[in-house]
Amino acid sequence: MRFDIITAVPDLLHGLIGYSIPKRACDKGLAEIHIHNLHEYGIGKYRQIDDYPFGGGAGMVLMAEPLSNLIEKLKLEREYQHIIYMTPDGKTLDQSLSNRLSIGGNLIIICGHYKGIDQRIRDLYVDLEVSLGDFVLSGGEIAAAALVDAIVRLLPGVLGDEESALSDSFQDGLLAPPLYTRPSEFKGLKVPDVLTSGDHPKVALWRHEQSLERTQKLRPDLLADEQAD
Repeated sequence: MRFDIITAVPDLLHGLIGYSIPKRACDKGLAEIHIHNLHEYGIGKYRQIDDYPFGGGAGMVLMAEPLSNLIEKLKLEREYQHIIYMTPDGKTLDQSLSNRLSIGGNLIIICGHYKGIDQRIRDLYVDLEVSLGDFVLSGGEIAAAALVDAIVRLLPGVLGDEESALSDSFQDGLLAPPLYTRPSEFKGLKVPDVLTSGDHPKVALWRHEQSLERTQKLRPDLLADEQAD
């Protein structure tokens, strides 16, 4: 699976996706992550990529032409499942969306910067807009890295334990249960006996009950959403 990330600040992304799971996926040949510097497609002598908004107002807007030139170049080279724009007014990223994108095709991800991008790019090219939540970041790079990480870890063969991703929070609509490791007692607190019993069906039941209890306590909205469906 290939990710082409378009950004005005490429250095912000190298550190975020150059380690851990994304790097492992690339090293195994299971994913390709390419970062494209929008300045290389800028207009004129100074490689301009932004300008003042029509109608006035504070801030700058990423211009349509540099973005269009880069997107068209990429589309000539291969097919893409989606062209995604990271924006606060997009669909909130959740596990369901990550799962769906992980079994799709190649992705172009556009990182907004300054006040955003020219609306015509959204109208002409973007078919999926994604948000991390109802807040504003200085740019879309952090959001793009989060999206890539959420997808890459789901690709078969990336994680050492294939069941690891399946037991993550939200995979079954519930939060993950409490986790413990050695020592079995720490500052007077003991690991629940069921986890050291060796009885795998009982362990599975305990974990499900704990997940349900934690979800009811911490994120009852998740259960409400499931019931509404």
